[in-house]
Amino acid sequence: MSVKRSDERILTTHVGSLPRSQKVCDYLLKKERGEDFDRQDFNAVMAEAVQDVVSLQAAIGIDVVSDGETAKIGYATYIKDRNEGFGGDFTPKPHKDLAKYPGYREMLAKMRGPNLFRRTCCVGPIAPKDDDSLEQDIAHFRAALDNEGVTEGFMNAASPGVVAAFQPNRYYDTHEDYIRAVARVMQREYEAIVEAGFLLQVDCPDLAMSRHTGFQDLSDREFLDQAELHVAVLNEALANVPRERVRMHLCWGNYAGPHDFDIPVETIIDTVLKVKAQAIAFEAANPRHEHEWTVWGKRCADTDTILMPGMLDTTSNTIEHPELVAQRIERFANAVGKERVIASTDCGFGTFVGSVVVDPDVAYEKLRSLVDGAKRASARLY
Repeated sequence: MSVKRSDERILTTHVGSLPRSQKVCDYLLKKERGEDFDRQDFNAVMAEAVQDVVSLQAAIGIDVVSDGETAKIGYATYIKDRNEGFGGDFTPKPHKDLAKYPGYREMLAKMRGPNLFRRTCCVGPIAPKDDDSLEQDIAHFRAALDNEGVTEGFMNAASPGVVAAFQPNRYYDTHEDYIRAVARVMQREYEAIVEAGFLLQVDCPDLAMSRHTGFQDLSDREFLDQAELHVAVLNEALANVPRERVRMHLCWGNYAGPHDFDIPVETIIDTVLKVKAQAIAFEAANPRHEHEWTVWGKRCADTDTILMPGMLDTTSNTIEHPELVAQRIERFANAVGKERVIASTDCGFGTFVGSVVVDPDVAYEKLRSLVDGAKRASARLY
């Protein structure tokens, strides 16, 4: 399996995480808090939930589906459950844009509620735990795909850089030593996903969002040096994975903030394109980044990179009109060729358990609008 092209019509996908049921959330929060739970029943609940989420994606008409990241507490913090070396608690500095607007930061905190997931640190040598959660995730997704007859599915995995962004180093001598240690354990996950017959999506917000979060005190040049290191280490971890089996996700943070300190895509795009990935999903509906379609078009026109621009804002409960989706798709199709455009979302709809911003029913209606918009665009482009 390799990343498909939109050879006959505009294909659709999304970034990965989808709304979870209350039963799933209750189990994940028990696990997060270290409470006792029945592991067999946990796996049965997750298997049923993955089947439900795959069935719903197929019914809506999404072409390239995921398992919704159903069994993960969060896209970047789940790794502490699979690996030794993480512990304690970490309270990050406010995002640079939110620090500028304390009134809005307080308002946003009330809207989102308290974080229910743990922010730990690296406090010891990183090594795999005796944990079968990856194998269970793979088995549940494979069963669901087979039951639905869906031929292309992807699974998410955190990049070494975003792991480091959410779980800061308190053990290794240098940042480089730390992310290389993370990469060694993540390599097993990357390869297992591909060996199971899925596309691998590596989530890399560290290449954009981290500029105004964990690396907000650096200059742009210093940040780019860190980003180059992150890409080099990630590519080493992908050494045994064919490029055509990899997609990556880039974003500036899945929250409804000012985003007026986001690093421009033209500053980072050359670094981003060095990632060993056939396709790139990125924010293109966020009003701070929608205009950057011109940058992607100019820089990627003469490459073979498949673009998966976000057609939907995942921080708003406004359902985009299918015609707006179609127009957004056509911008990219005219810039790089329709075959190299897959319509996607800005980010996920269930990034962390307990931090839901978009109502689940609205989220799925947005995905229906994505499919309808892709049909409109296809009718005009093919």
